[in-house]
Amino acid sequence: MKKIFLIIPAALAIAASGCRKDFLNRAPQDAISDETFWRTEEQLQLALNALYANVKNVNTVAMDQMGDNSINSSTGDTYRIFGSGNFGPELSAVNAEWKSQFMGVRECNVFLENYQRATTVPQAAKDQMAGEARTIRAYMYMNLVSYFGDLPLVTKPLNVDELYGPRDPQKKVVDFILQELEEAAAQMQPAPMTGAKLGRLSRGAALALKARMALYDGRWAVAEDAAKRVMDLGVYQLYSTGKPAEDYYNLFTYKGKLSAGANKETIMARINLTDVSMHNLSRESQVPDQASRYNPTKALVDAYLCTDGLPINKSPLYKEDTYANIFANRDPRMRQTILAPGAAWGGKKDGNPANTNASIFTAPKFLSDKLGCVTITGYYFTKYVEVSTVSAVTRDQNDIHIIRLAEVLLTYAEAKMEQGTLTQADLDITINKLRERVGMRPMVITELTANGLDLRTEIRRERRIELAREGQRWYDIVRWKQGNLLAADVKGMKKSLAAVPAHVANLAVDADGYIVVMSGRQFVDPKHYLFPVPLLQVQRNPNLLPQNPGWD
Repeated sequence: MKKIFLIIPAALAIAASGCRKDFLNRAPQDAISDETFWRTEEQLQLALNALYANVKNVNTVAMDQMGDNSINSSTGDTYRIFGSGNFGPELSAVNAEWKSQFMGVRECNVFLENYQRATTVPQAAKDQMAGEARTIRAYMYMNLVSYFGDLPLVTKPLNVDELYGPRDPQKKVVDFILQELEEAAAQMQPAPMTGAKLGRLSRGAALALKARMALYDGRWAVAEDAAKRVMDLGVYQLYSTGKPAEDYYNLFTYKGKLSAGANKETIMARINLTDVSMHNLSRESQVPDQASRYNPTKALVDAYLCTDGLPINKSPLYKEDTYANIFANRDPRMRQTILAPGAAWGGKKDGNPANTNASIFTAPKFLSDKLGCVTITGYYFTKYVEVSTVSAVTRDQNDIHIIRLAEVLLTYAEAKMEQGTLTQADLDITINKLRERVGMRPMVITELTANGLDLRTEIRRERRIELAREGQRWYDIVRWKQGNLLAADVKGMKKSLAAVPAHVANLAVDADGYIVVMSGRQFVDPKHYLFPVPLLQVQRNPNLLPQNPGWD
């Protein structure tokens, strides 16, 4: 009989045993086997708990550094390397992405193979848990198919001799993901979980992920339908307390944690708790004695519209004569995402001449003297920064938002636009709801036309602005076939605006005086629209060949 063993994060009481004739036929006493486990609801819940660990935590934020929104100060950062295009199939981080996601898929497969054996558990409870497991498995396959294209589609626990099959076509994998999420949605309750099950997946999560996957794959009608069904559930609403200058920022701090009770916007999140699951995101963003691990780029800063609804190259409101004026008259989400002079921050230590008040940000710091947070671009993030935890190491309990209603609204608008059916009424129930929250001028189709602005460009801009630092930028660049953006040099602020000119004297600049943070990035079409299949996996299973285009 095939035996599958689970390592469950709970203490086990191991019974002592003597010698008996049937000793060799017994289930193991020092592990949890499928012969003794899948019996009670508590056991099923323990197994399901382990599956949730496969949902990306702070890596969701770090993944944004694969695109052109942010850059890590460390040249060895995995996502910085991915974004540069300067790697190959032998890179261990490529194998780590493949391996970790498939390990999670296998864990889900084990659960789904065995959960029905709990015959005393009500079927409705089992269906709900199966729906959660199927959604998590689909989420991992979404990550895999976005990176690698064709994949082995594995839906059952495999024996050793079954592990070496070929890759299935990308379309087949995407078809499976969409169907799996549809069926999972039907199994789960429509309302978000509360109480002890806060953060567990419900119907909205499966439908929202379905909308995302369909959007990634250009299946506009499917994306529109799934997004609208989430909107029509009536259980999610944008986080807003009537404070347009704060609400967007607060959503990504402790005030926006699901456990705080006010956030009805987040559909799927990694919940973090004191001494249970914590991270270091706030500190790494504004670390007081080192360089920030997350540096906003000039490309992101320039993307924010002015308050008249025009881009900076068209608006008479935009000035770049001082550092502070870069932030003046801009979409309010800019100040709630990128640290502006006068804002509270945690990146100052006594002795930093660029700041007179340790708790208030005044100017970027470039000198590495361990007396304040250094930026390599001239900008810092404030979105996702809980200022109170910057001074502590790995004590951040910010929830990490995997998908929220705002993304669903953006998906609906983009899907309608791509089908040629988008109306002003559609904008008013989607993008303009996001703008209304922060007090930004609404998007009006006739005004865009009058100002010579392209509707598709502006809808894509809105997605970039609203979802900055939420791990979506690389995926969007790839699906929009804008790989040239990843090949461009990474730049920062204009060097002449630095508070202490001597501290930036040796920094390279472009012809217009902007700091060049990183050059030498590359993007080869079609090569870099997919990752290579990891060399280690090909060596173990040659049936994974042929390699993805350009990576041979």
